[in-house]
Amino acid sequence: MNEVGNLLVENKKISQIRLGIREKTLMSIGIFTLFLAGIMLFGSMITEEQIAINLLNKNQAPSLEYLFGTDWVGRNMLYRTLKGLSLSMKIGLLSSCISGVIALTLGVLGATLGNKVDSFITWFIDLVLSVPHTLVVILISISVGGGLKGIVLGVSLTHWPSLTRVIRAEVMQIRESDYAKISRNFGKSNLYIAIHHILPHIIPQLLIGIVLIFPHAVLHEASVTFLGFGLPPHEPAIGIILSEAMKYLSSGKWWLAFFPGLSLVIVSLMVDNIGKKFSQLINPKTAYK
Repeated sequence: MNEVGNLLVENKKISQIRLGIREKTLMSIGIFTLFLAGIMLFGSMITEEQIAINLLNKNQAPSLEYLFGTDWVGRNMLYRTLKGLSLSMKIGLLSSCISGVIALTLGVLGATLGNKVDSFITWFIDLVLSVPHTLVVILISISVGGGLKGIVLGVSLTHWPSLTRVIRAEVMQIRESDYAKISRNFGKSNLYIAIHHILPHIIPQLLIGIVLIFPHAVLHEASVTFLGFGLPPHEPAIGIILSEAMKYLSSGKWWLAFFPGLSLVIVSLMVDNIGKKFSQLINPKTAYK
């Protein structure tokens, strides 16, 4: 009987520490976020000496000493990939935050300043969405002289329309709610209603939108840089690494493109997963499924 009692107590303890759906979702978000933050931090700490030219080790295949191999001038591809990922993620983070601010501003203005302003913003959204992102990013980047400034502006000014639509629809729904109408009847201004009633409700959608824009921003930065219209060639960005690797694939140097490309895809999928998990977490309809 004592053994049975002990087993019951142990089972009860195990059931008490068992993680629920929300705890697992938070743990997943935390793990992915720490991993991505670690890539950005470690990549920022890589020095020029660690990715310096060493002709004695050129074209080394992946091994225990060089996990990602070396390139045609002997540079360590693992360090170059991490440095490039860190740079691309910083650009993607900055661009997605700027896009989020633009989307928030236009979404709130369109839903609160009347039909004429709303019609103009809706038309402008449709106009931006009708043109391919990559083409617009290239044109903006060229017009401002390229480089870091050009790619950040190009990516930032092309990734806000979809989030603007979401925020605009959310603001219009909140504007017609009972508490917003009561506040308006008490003589509160549109600015007061926007700050105290609208903004607190759309912050979660804004954060999710920024997170979901992030992988698209990273991929567009890499693709435009790959085509030669983004960052300058001396920057160790993923797009530049992949562009340089294309010249050597026919000679069997597969690792020059495989590992940087795979790393870029994994990072994009992880960020997209964070956005989806966060969306599931704050949605009461899916938080406990």
